[in-house]
Amino acid sequence: MATTGTPTNITQGSKTKGGIGESTLRPDGTLKVTGEFAYSSDMWHEDMLWGHTLRSTVAHAEIRSIDVSEALAMSGVYAVLTHDDLPTEVKNYGLEIQDTPVLAHGKVRHHGEPVAIVAADHPETARRAAAKIKIDYAELPLITDEASATAPDAILVHENRDDHHIGHVPHPNIVHRQPIVRGDADEAAKRADVIVRGEYTFGMQDQAFLGPESGLAVPSEDGGVELYVATQWLHSDLRQIAPVLGLPEEKVRMTLSGVGGAFGGREDLSMQIHACLLALRTGKPVKIVYNRFESFFGHVHRHPAKLYYEHGATKDGKLTHMKCKIVLDGGAYASASPAVVGNASSLSVGPYVIEDVDIEAIALYSNNPPCGAMRGFGAVQACFAYEAQMDKLAAKLDMDPVEFRQLNAMEQGTLLPTGQPVDSPAPVAELLRRVKARPLPPEQQWLAAGEQADVRALPGGLSNTTHGEGVVRGVGYAVGIKNVGFSEGFDDYSTARVRMEVVGGEPVATVHTAMAEVGQGGVTVHAQIARTELGVTQVTIQPADTQVGSAGSTSASRQTYVTGGAVKNTCENVREKVLEIGRRKFGSYHPAWATAELLLEGGKVVTDGGEVLADLVDVLEDEAVDLELEWRHRPTEAFDLRTGQGNGHVQYSFAAHRAVVEVDTELGLVKVVELAVAQDVGKALNPLSVVGQIQGGTTQGLGVAVMEEIIVDPKTAKVRNPSFTDYLIPTILDTPTIPVDVLELADDHAPYGLRGIGEAPTLSSTPAVLAAIRNATGLELNRTPVRPEHLTGT
Repeated sequence: MATTGTPTNITQGSKTKGGIGESTLRPDGTLKVTGEFAYSSDMWHEDMLWGHTLRSTVAHAEIRSIDVSEALAMSGVYAVLTHDDLPTEVKNYGLEIQDTPVLAHGKVRHHGEPVAIVAADHPETARRAAAKIKIDYAELPLITDEASATAPDAILVHENRDDHHIGHVPHPNIVHRQPIVRGDADEAAKRADVIVRGEYTFGMQDQAFLGPESGLAVPSEDGGVELYVATQWLHSDLRQIAPVLGLPEEKVRMTLSGVGGAFGGREDLSMQIHACLLALRTGKPVKIVYNRFESFFGHVHRHPAKLYYEHGATKDGKLTHMKCKIVLDGGAYASASPAVVGNASSLSVGPYVIEDVDIEAIALYSNNPPCGAMRGFGAVQACFAYEAQMDKLAAKLDMDPVEFRQLNAMEQGTLLPTGQPVDSPAPVAELLRRVKARPLPPEQQWLAAGEQADVRALPGGLSNTTHGEGVVRGVGYAVGIKNVGFSEGFDDYSTARVRMEVVGGEPVATVHTAMAEVGQGGVTVHAQIARTELGVTQVTIQPADTQVGSAGSTSASRQTYVTGGAVKNTCENVREKVLEIGRRKFGSYHPAWATAELLLEGGKVVTDGGEVLADLVDVLEDEAVDLELEWRHRPTEAFDLRTGQGNGHVQYSFAAHRAVVEVDTELGLVKVVELAVAQDVGKALNPLSVVGQIQGGTTQGLGVAVMEEIIVDPKTAKVRNPSFTDYLIPTILDTPTIPVDVLELADDHAPYGLRGIGEAPTLSSTPAVLAAIRNATGLELNRTPVRPEHLTGT
């Protein structure tokens, strides 16, 4: 029982450790680096079957017939399903527009589209059975670019569109269009002393997560199904799966399994419905695991883009106007294309003050692979183009490229082209100053060990292509702006359930959310928040599932902000309930119970002056406090479909990079020596994780700068390189030193003043590398990734 005497003061040593601001280690970290972590592909169930998907071998064709008889006759095959076997009239799904068939019906619209699914007692049996399915295709003309998509007589990728975007697009093969008009760009152009124009091409990038799509569906006794799956958004999956199965949502119970990376590629469904259909048809558990080839066809990619920009500036370096058109290829199905268009258009001006703009962004339907969410979400493509324009303007004006950017940098209070004010710190100029002020790495580092060249430090690396001949250094800069959270009026909320009780003689908090832990470290941060708000050391994080309210998607740099905000809010309410219990039990012992600001710290109830009033064990005894609450950030609003005006975003994140490269100008090989970055994070809840996120995002930007691109044959719309043999991603040998400078300028509107951080470094790393290569070679380089032939002209 608590003492009735004079309260003592809490000491530094008795304060709760592992709260926000500390670099608490990840609970899954050791398991992952030692190979002991259980990913979704590791799941196993007694008597389970294996599922396999048969995919189209052509990009656009009518399906004349499907013959599954030979496949069904194979020993060990339990089920073969096509579109005709779907149990309800709901046969399509989609994040916003339900235009994606569960299994192709009547026609296929892209290479690799699912046509049939098989369940068998062995994965190889399932693959062999799928290979025996006979499909008669009648190929159709292809839509592969803007010209073929928007021609007056163009074939329609979707003949009978009825979605809400169709009323404001100029052609049915345009998924969504978002103009933004502010001021008078034509009139402002007359004031410009210098005008630069550019046409830019951004290649199709893959998320390249290492854990392939996988899951296990287990039929339930009540006629429902339990699905264990690697995903980014459990409740969005549930909303799309249940109608196709003809089940109420409460009979589709979903649990997050171990996720081996996501980066946007798991927002859309892949094998979820297929596994459930096969499990319900056979009455047995069904596991589906894609191999790498299948994975390239099993998820969306980053939109390739054509970007057309015009900027003007006065002779003293002030920007006068900007015009741009951004054409995103969304591929065969809508996925997240409408939201990507909104981001690309609203962030197309970059982190700069330009009062007069004329902007248009569109996403196309085509017969290319479907594209959707990927880290950076439309802002990446725009940043590549507007940063190239900044370098062109600076060169024309004979100005330093960093000083030119700083002269035009936005700051708190700046009005964006949408008319929305930036109402939190926007330290664009300071971020640029910091990366420029860093000492440059030594030149010719390959000679550091003596006269013998260390080829690992040279372009070409261990291929030993050069010992320094023809190698030129280049330095480049870039800065970007990324929104945080869902935008354009979306009801962006999260849910957290928190329980506080005494277990084993000490206070314990249990946190339950549906947040998908995809590697970002959310489970670590949630425990830190609970320790901070509830003053307990022991925090249990429950597995994410659909038995608690939605947490939204692990995307848009939103989870620490939104689900972290939900955990904080619920913890605060739990704390108040605990204090109410304490006041009821002990309020008569000391006036501070009624008059002081009370906190929970180190397992005790304390005043804000550090006086201990009671132990939490004595306050709670056999009682438990259990609350589940929703939390929302400030509302946003849709952009006007004619002018683009509106407060569409809730928060912005900024990062700047300086890239240092060594280029072998004779062979066209690039070695990125250093990628320094400065980023404002608002508040670093876990500094070690913050640095890791920034370095990871920077590395993905490096990849699309110099190596990553899905190659689609323009004549057949088939993917040429669906493997990690031919689709290259940076390895540890390709990844340079990435020094990180973290600013913490609080956003007063956000929990703890934090900013979402995961995406911003992916924006500016790519154009910084391109700027450095241009600096080394003198070439214009208006596409990404840069390949050797672009540097050598061969």
